[in-house]
Amino acid sequence: MADERKVVIFCSSSHEIDPAYGKAARQLVRALCAKGYTIVSGGSFRGMMGDVSDEVVRCGGRHVGVLPRFLSAYAYDALTQLVWTDTMAERKEKMREGTCAAIALPGGPGTLDELFETWTLAKLEQYPGKVIAYDAGGFYAPLRGLVAALSDEKMLDDHARGLLRFATSAEEILSMIESE
Repeated sequence: MADERKVVIFCSSSHEIDPAYGKAARQLVRALCAKGYTIVSGGSFRGMMGDVSDEVVRCGGRHVGVLPRFLSAYAYDALTQLVWTDTMAERKEKMREGTCAAIALPGGPGTLDELFETWTLAKLEQYPGKVIAYDAGGFYAPLRGLVAALSDEKMLDDHARGLLRFATSAEEILSMIESE
């Protein structure tokens, strides 16, 4: 069962990305913390994961990090709780566990893997939460186009298409999470 006040954030571990994405991540975390949400993330200090971690600490929020043991050198040192896993697959499963929403901020292959797997699980009724791509700065415009093409080619039905939502602000994400 999903916890109504627990969300997972998937995001980039790169330090070389546009700082605007980090700003969007911090705005989202502030909005979620203000509403009492527990944040679950990859548990690292790197890149946007570090931005998420830093902002949860600044907000005084609850932050659960999930990290495979082979990445222990990247663990953020001020998590409320750190959950260790043995594999990346186990990490994704633990990150989603009990969450009411999965939010993908801009990111690379790992973030896209997390987003697509979660969307697939939602389609198969194995993930009960909402699946949201935070389209900060238009980052997910190409994905929107791909989703439309998949739908046009009948590789994606309307129900499955509707399970992946796109948002352009923290406020829009909160509205999506808190609506039925």
